[in-house]
Amino acid sequence: MIVETTLERMAKHPFLAGLTTRQLERLSYWGHGAILHGGTRMFEEGTRADRFWLILEGSVRLTTPVPGHADVVVETLGPASVLGWSWLFPPYRWNFTATTAELTHVVVFDGPGIREVSDQDTELGLELHRRFIYVVVDRLQQTRQRMLEAYAGHTD
Repeated sequence: MIVETTLERMAKHPFLAGLTTRQLERLSYWGHGAILHGGTRMFEEGTRADRFWLILEGSVRLTTPVPGHADVVVETLGPASVLGWSWLFPPYRWNFTATTAELTHVVVFDGPGIREVSDQDTELGLELHRRFIYVVVDRLQQTRQRMLEAYAGHTD
């Protein structure tokens, strides 16, 4: 049985593609592998955000409440996705709720530790910010689309 290290898993993940070996090594000190059972609540909207995940296998549903309606699934993230950007931007609160949809393998990173590394290595910090901005924009577009779908056909 071949067991991969956290660093090897990170190096294969598309979100981190193109980072140098040195940058990956610096990040790896703040990450570790985890296996989450289906139905695991990873975080709740409005609570303290202090980590992010690289999804290796499995899937995670992002939801947001709609007053007077059931929660809306904003997006379902699968392998090769990154989950969590709220740890990077004050006030460090989750903007969605995340729940695993099935058995899910991840690499989880400590947000404050990664912020510290980013402050020390500004080139790495700038690159991570750039990559996470793309994630933020995509999630906001997905949210907008789901809200439009949720309210399609409703008249007030």
